[in-house]
Amino acid sequence: MKKNRSPRPFVYTTFAMTVDGKVTTKNFGPVDFTSRADKQHLFRQRARADAILIGHTSLERDNVRLGMPAKLQERRIKRGQSRCPLRVIVSNKGRIDNQLRIFQSEISPIIIFSTNRMPRENQQALRTKATLHLSNADSLDLAEMLQILRNQYNVQTVACEGGPTLFRALLEENLVDELSLTIAPFMFGGATAPTLTGLSKQFLPASVHCSLIDMQTIGDECFLTYRIKQQRNRPGKIRLARKDRYARAIG
Repeated sequence: MKKNRSPRPFVYTTFAMTVDGKVTTKNFGPVDFTSRADKQHLFRQRARADAILIGHTSLERDNVRLGMPAKLQERRIKRGQSRCPLRVIVSNKGRIDNQLRIFQSEISPIIIFSTNRMPRENQQALRTKATLHLSNADSLDLAEMLQILRNQYNVQTVACEGGPTLFRALLEENLVDELSLTIAPFMFGGATAPTLTGLSKQFLPASVHCSLIDMQTIGDECFLTYRIKQQRNRPGKIRLARKDRYARAIG
């Protein structure tokens, strides 16, 4: 008898924010406002996953490899996992610089989900460094992307590292299961500095209920873990490019 398979992987997100709810400054630049303990926490979150998901704008801004310390890699192997998780990039337009640090590292395969809006020269440059999944639609279908990861790559857990606009898009499509949130002892202020769900002035299609399942403090930081209650009868899907803010953020 075959077991029922989930139509998508378990998706958890990891963020750090200030006491006043800001995840970065108004310039959307890289901001190092958390402790070493939080950085180690982020690595452990990565080590849980079969795949790490990041939006193109966040990747370009932070220029990260999405790696982890050797000790965590060894623990993954002992658990029967690959040395490092798959690295997954999402972008509507596909104007991804193939010289970013992520493409200079061979720690794990890279998968890019984009559309046929990706320029031909970018396609040619990226095909030598990543596996491309290009949709004929103008925008990405996040639910379909997760199903592809599950069915074609056997991905059962996805760690989303943002940015906030991608997080909001996943929330609006009822595709987030868990949120790990570090609250750092700073305040940034500023109406144009993004919060956890970006800069949108609009409410989410429906309130998202979070259940606190873990909490601890280390120094002046508070580490929270919430389980996201899946909503029934949610409004229809909101595709990324149907909202300008999504298209700008994911690129």
